[in-house]
Amino acid sequence: MVHFTKLRIAGFKSFVDATEFEIQKGLTGIVGPNGCGKSNLLEGLRWCMGESSARQMRGGGMDDVIFNGTSERPARNVAEVILHLDNRDRSAPSAFNDLEEIEICRRIERESGSAFSVNGKDVRARDVQLLFADLSSGARSTAVVSQGRIGAIIQAKPPERRLLLEEAAGITGLHSRRHEAELKLRAAEQNLARLDDVIVALQNQLQGLKRQARQASRYRNLSDHIRRAEALAYHMRWQHATLERVAASVRLAEVEAEIHALTVEAAQAATALAEAGAVLPGLRQAEAAAAPEKPRQSLLQRLASVGLGRREEEAQPRQAPAPAQRMAPPMPKAPPMPPLPRPQEPRAAESVSEYAKRPVAQRPAPQGLDQHGRQAPVNNSLDDDQLEIPAFLRRQAN
Repeated sequence: MVHFTKLRIAGFKSFVDATEFEIQKGLTGIVGPNGCGKSNLLEGLRWCMGESSARQMRGGGMDDVIFNGTSERPARNVAEVILHLDNRDRSAPSAFNDLEEIEICRRIERESGSAFSVNGKDVRARDVQLLFADLSSGARSTAVVSQGRIGAIIQAKPPERRLLLEEAAGITGLHSRRHEAELKLRAAEQNLARLDDVIVALQNQLQGLKRQARQASRYRNLSDHIRRAEALAYHMRWQHATLERVAASVRLAEVEAEIHALTVEAAQAATALAEAGAVLPGLRQAEAAAAPEKPRQSLLQRLASVGLGRREEEAQPRQAPAPAQRMAPPMPKAPPMPPLPRPQEPRAAESVSEYAKRPVAQRPAPQGLDQHGRQAPVNNSLDDDQLEIPAFLRRQAN
């Protein structure tokens, strides 16, 4: 049978310093005046055995079990209770039956909660409660008799008496495990019910996902076809652009050759133009020298053509004009001939002194020479006044 051997308290309620309480074999009692902390020892024992109610610890919160300080001692932020159990006969539960001594520790920090450990290994509060339930003990067991507990047992109702009998029989831990198993089964049933709903929802989602997968597969196929068609179109456009570039290069070469040929022709024409420009002054001088004879020759040709036409009209017999000729409008008159140039009046004789005073450019040329001293052309033609023209030719000319 497991026995309590030692209780160590530090920072718990009135025990600000670490205090060890030895529990010897037989009957152990605590004697002291009121307010010396006798009840705090029992509450520390129950707190270490897994008590979770702050009201059972006579406090408003679980942090109230920590030493709050006095006028002479500062408050503490940590409280710790360690309980030692003797397990030499190996009667503890199998989970904690490896060692001869079991050390159960509960430590609490202000505003951080408490933690349990067994032999230095962190455990749940439920594990500690089951350990003491298997030992027919616990924080609320009838083995721990506190103030007013005897009266509560006498006045207990049948369900409460049943708990007392079960604890005396040592089956409290089994009932605790049974209750825990029932809670787990109930939670499992709820999870199964929820699982059916989840399966139905997942099937609906699966149908939607299958439809989306088909759409995605079709989209990928169409995207591949579109990508291939675009690649083919770009390739054809590239080939067409390449052919156009080659044709443009050929046209460019032809145009450059044509431009080169035209440039050569333009250079040749410019050379010919320069040569013609060099010859042009002499031709102009020759034309200016032959110009006085041309008007006279043209006049004689016109007069001769007019006279010949007159004689042909007189030689032809006269015919009555046709009706169409009678109705035809009269022919327009020929434009009048320009007046014939008059011969220049002879200049008066000039003395040698006056001739020498004139500038060289204004001196008249000697007879038979021009102003530059070259031989002047001989004019063998007759003036218009000296030319004998028939009267009918003069009338026709006027």
